Amino acid sequence: MTPPSSVHVVGGGWAGLAAAVELARNNVHVTLLEASRQLGGRARRVPFDDIGVDNGQHLMIGAYRETLALLQALHAPNAPPVLRAPLSLTLLNANYGFRLAAPRLPAPLHLLAALLLATGLSFTQRLSALNFCVAMAVHKFSLEQDISVAELLKRYRQHGRLTECLWEPLCLATLNTPLELASAEVFLTVLRDAFTQARGDSDLVFSKTDLGALVPDPLVDFIETRGGHVLLGERVTALQFDGDTLSGLETSVQPHRASRVILATPAYATHRLVQEQPRLQQLAGALSSFDYQPICTVYLKYAPSVSLGQMLIGMTGGFTQWLFDRGHCGQPGIMAAVISAHGNHMNLDNETLVRHVTSEISSHFPHWPLPLRNFVVREKRATFTCKVGINATRPDEATAINGLWIAGDYTNTGYPATLEGAVRSGMRAARAVLMNLR
Repeated sequence: MTPPSSVHVVGGGWAGLAAAVELARNNVHVTLLEASRQLGGRARRVPFDDIGVDNGQHLMIGAYRETLALLQALHAPNAPPVLRAPLSLTLLNANYGFRLAAPRLPAPLHLLAALLLATGLSFTQRLSALNFCVAMAVHKFSLEQDISVAELLKRYRQHGRLTECLWEPLCLATLNTPLELASAEVFLTVLRDAFTQARGDSDLVFSKTDLGALVPDPLVDFIETRGGHVLLGERVTALQFDGDTLSGLETSVQPHRASRVILATPAYATHRLVQEQPRLQQLAGALSSFDYQPICTVYLKYAPSVSLGQMLIGMTGGFTQWLFDRGHCGQPGIMAAVISAHGNHMNLDNETLVRHVTSEISSHFPHWPLPLRNFVVREKRATFTCKVGINATRPDEATAINGLWIAGDYTNTGYPATLEGAVRSGMRAARAVLMNLR
């Protein structure tokens, strides 16, 4: 018989993992069901030669409070699994270089100083960027009506190189959506949280390990030592209802009696499970409205002596947008080239794409040898398209069915589809369940 304080979490991505941890540490019996044979969802470990890399290179920032709290819950306090570094961005172009570094000043003075001292921009461009930030602060980083990031930048005369080497890379890195489509409302939320509250919020945070070792691996022990269960390879195929109340789950392995469930599956998977339930038609409509953007990561294995000299750089003028040196997670010589959103690169086969990316890197680092191995990961539905007006269509964690909640980076967190957005949604759903249990 299902214990009265038992909750089923469906989906082992970071939203589901966060929900499971929050419930388990509040003495709730958790059963976590994941369709695949490993946890992590779109932020998981994949094999490359004899090492584990990530199915997409991820970067966190100091403002990701819920994510960092999750890591603290899963790891010993004297063995932090991440490295933090003050904000420092270097972007390379065939014709110029750009560098921005935040000094150790209180927020938001550190950002203002970073903009004024940035190299690669004229004084007029730096002053224009500064004026834009001040204007956004005056308006409390909010808009009367959502518009595209491109339109916002146009209104405040953020043109040319200023957009190319500052605002566009930041928008693609955080929203994974082109400027012309991207929601200015969501973009401003990220800027506000990263730059206006505490200096450390803009820190760049890098995992010392692959993502599997960061959360999924320790989570299994965390759940099971607290009486819960992690069931892999068990796909939920249907929900069972008794009127307006959830009563159970059908899976590819066995049925489960369940009175409280968090669906932490992707929006399209959640849609399949709820679309036939009359009380969930509004939710089904919202879930069907999402479209998606890819992220492509090209891993290149060089000799261990090859190094960027820093943890990441940006690149403009080609396919490659960001280049990460995975030496920081114990993989010297492994470079991860990241390409966000839709583009012509998605029409290329892997061999051709690797050739383009290798050529772009060689143009900036001509002394590097050719890579020894390569590995391409294409996450075709890496994130939802964070388009204008998206927040108005994003569903809350509660549903019209008693005992059923949803979680996922697509829910109404106000954040884009980042690790923080996923973790926030999982935490919100878990806390809603905990309130229901009282």
